[in-house]
Amino acid sequence: MAEKDFNNAVVLFDGVCNFCNSSVNFVLDRDKHHHFKFGALQSDEGKELLSKIGDSEDYLDSIVLVEGNKVYRNSAAALRIARSLSGGWPLLYAFIVVPRPIRDVVYRFIARHRYEWFGKMESCRIPTPEMRSRFI
Repeated sequence: MAEKDFNNAVVLFDGVCNFCNSSVNFVLDRDKHHHFKFGALQSDEGKELLSKIGDSEDYLDSIVLVEGNKVYRNSAAALRIARSLSGGWPLLYAFIVVPRPIRDVVYRFIARHRYEWFGKMESCRIPTPEMRSRFI
């Protein structure tokens, strides 16, 4: 496989999770400066990036944000993403002062129930031609 350019901030998400796909749409609509690229954790590109950062390619339990050589998961990833969005969403970054174990308990509770509450698709999302440049 050819070497991929993963220099942008990349958000890896569970591509079959309805909640995760809705979250990606939410971020796409509010990422006015196109800071983020997106990829499904299950995609070849997602697996390749997971391998580069030292995670197993079957890691599907969290959103993963890769910014340069730094990797963020769980609540830290969500808060860092919110910090880069337009509107009032950067205000949520104030929750970074809450100790990570407490933030991550809430994050993992939602993640554990996401399929039950929001459902699951049979396959990963396919970006529209207009959005293809925003995906790895």
